[in-house]
Amino acid sequence: MNTITFTVSGGLVMAIGGSLPALAIGLIGMKAMEALGRNPEASGRIVPNMILAMAFADAIAIFSLIFAFLK
Repeated sequence: MNTITFTVSGGLVMAIGGSLPALAIGLIGMKAMEALGRNPEASGRIVPNMILAMAFADAIAIFSLIFAFLK
């Protein structure tokens, strides 16, 4: 019985922890490209912040992968 509970909870952790950061990364990229389209000269300030924000969102997905496999 405990194995079934762990499998379901691990699957839910991966489903939520993988889909929501993916959505966040898509929104970050969309808004950064919109900002670059409006002001191309600001790319030196926008692109590094975009990459940093995407890395933080990706780290959440990696943490959820780790938490899904912890016992």
